[in-house]
Amino acid sequence: METDISRKVLEFLHRYQRVHQSGEGVPTTTDRIGEAYENRKSKIDSFVRRDKPIHFVIPAFPAKSPNRSKVLGSTPDLGENIALGFLQSLCDYVGHFYSPGARITICSDGHVFGDVVGVSDILVTEYRDEIEKLVAAAGWMSLDMFGLDDAFGSKDYPKLRDVLECDYSDSLEELKESIRTDAATRALFDGIHRFMFEDAMSACEGDVSKTKIRNQSKSSAYQTIRRSNAWSRVVSEHFPDALRLSIHPQPPHSEKFGLHLVGTSDSWLTPWHGVVLDDGVHRRLVKRWKAEELGATMVSRHNRPSHFVAPRIAADPKEEISA
Repeated sequence: METDISRKVLEFLHRYQRVHQSGEGVPTTTDRIGEAYENRKSKIDSFVRRDKPIHFVIPAFPAKSPNRSKVLGSTPDLGENIALGFLQSLCDYVGHFYSPGARITICSDGHVFGDVVGVSDILVTEYRDEIEKLVAAAGWMSLDMFGLDDAFGSKDYPKLRDVLECDYSDSLEELKESIRTDAATRALFDGIHRFMFEDAMSACEGDVSKTKIRNQSKSSAYQTIRRSNAWSRVVSEHFPDALRLSIHPQPPHSEKFGLHLVGTSDSWLTPWHGVVLDDGVHRRLVKRWKAEELGATMVSRHNRPSHFVAPRIAADPKEEISA
């Protein structure tokens, strides 16, 4: 029984898997992929044997990017709504063939590295509050939130970040060595560095060279990954039995399972780094400047910017929203 349920859950996840594209990762042997599959199946089986909801955790929904050429503002919009609905639908799907169902803990990481990416703790808290309101209003009972304050019982975020740095973080030298020797870590660094550079260029004032901005954003990318890895360790400490999902592309053999929450042709794009473009057939994530470049019209909901609409411009099945 356990094996059959595990297979169905993993088959569903694989439909939305966010993996490293060709050239981004190292060649992965069949043995390593098989080992990762067995580890995931074993975790699911442990819940099924106890007749408990299958528990997933996903570090995600930190805060909106401060780069207004990418996003509509600092509050959640249709992108977050679609992503949260997809996570609930994953749990609903599991409940169809396994009555205890599933639950997902969203481990909001905005306070973990908000200071590095230029988002204040006040904005991070407001964003999380809005996410919780969306979940409550929609009745998505399978989703719950967990943040830095939940982990350590305090809202002194600068002090809590110091705890992450001192007690849970790798050294900068260890991270740099991993980037040099591990293709998956290198791909993660390259993806985050690209985001950092784009955001820094957008915020740049005065005569600052691209080289200087690129070097500064590289330093920020190192710090973000160190903090993110530290948060992963905290999450694992609190939820040792849960299956770990990720919003970043992951190698097929990774312990983390990379998952597309919203359709997009950019494997690194998320609702907090982009906007939803509705072309009448598909709803997919793009950067705000791209929607505007295409002449799309911004739509508001509840007196807030929500998404963009435009005539159909693409028919890429990978970008279709199925949830």
